[in-house]
Amino acid sequence: MKLIIAYIQPEKLNPVKQALYEKEVYKISVTNALGCGQQKGYHESYRGVGFEVNLLKKVRIEIAVNAEFVDATVDAIIRGARSGKIGDGKIFILPMEECIRIRTGEKGANAIG
Repeated sequence: MKLIIAYIQPEKLNPVKQALYEKEVYKISVTNALGCGQQKGYHESYRGVGFEVNLLKKVRIEIAVNAEFVDATVDAIIRGARSGKIGDGKIFILPMEECIRIRTGEKGANAIG
């Protein structure tokens, strides 16, 4: 079992969801996030006062998958989120010790579905 966390551009959420659905990955969690990497933000001025905007809008996607779905899930995220420009995002894959479905008490791979 793995937990896949991806940070992507907000406008790429729908293409990523479509790519995931094509790979039969339906269970995802989505959160709005702020952050920056190589983009380093941008300079803006408001009423003559300049300031740096270095926390940019991102979307955080979390997907718990069984081992056989890891590659398909990562490929789908990349296919949906890639523009080829700085700021496309990052994907992190973490081992997941346990998963428990609250409703039934199922554990492990059965709980992920």
